[in-house]
Amino acid sequence: MTVSLTFVCATDGDATRALSGQSPCLTALRGAGSATPASPAYSLAVRGPSARCAHTADALGLEATPEPALRDFDHGAWDGYSMADVAAKDPYRYSVWFTDPDAAPHGGESIRQICRRTGNWLSGLPPHPGQAVAVTESSVVRAALVHALSAPMRAFWHFDLPPLSAVTLTRRDGHWRVHPGCVILGRSGRWLVPPEAPPGPRVPELVRAAHSGM
Repeated sequence: MTVSLTFVCATDGDATRALSGQSPCLTALRGAGSATPASPAYSLAVRGPSARCAHTADALGLEATPEPALRDFDHGAWDGYSMADVAAKDPYRYSVWFTDPDAAPHGGESIRQICRRTGNWLSGLPPHPGQAVAVTESSVVRAALVHALSAPMRAFWHFDLPPLSAVTLTRRDGHWRVHPGCVILGRSGRWLVPPEAPPGPRVPELVRAAHSGM
């Protein structure tokens, strides 16, 4: 059975106001999420446990169940500080975090750990009819893309996912793939996932190119 799962990146601040300039994809999401309880649009609707995930799901009209596995990065001692503050205070450890997927200089999670956590959740997602939606943090969506594309861990930072970005993954024959035609924003511009990209461990050329350019 094919599983279709759409990730929506949570937004900071007033989610309802942010949705006023949303994409057609999110317009359809919000409309579908407002279906009557007798005929729900999604067979599964989950969200990260944070308040911003809850607010974004509410603004989309989704009755989403909190899922602990979709929580944001554990930033350890850096929690509550902006990245600019961390970079200014401790530039060496900040640089290490961005270049070593196994490093956790803040005492929290490494890139590899959040990718493994997210990948385990995706692997354990039971088959279900219809479509699923998950409102979560951009860090989790990056980790899901690394898993679905079988990309190197260093590709994690190459996925730019602004608030309210929507990415759809499908699972068929045990393999996850990015939905055909899905546009992913990257540091070098817009990346278009090839519509005929096969499933499996092959790393797409766009991700390999990003990895080699780091």
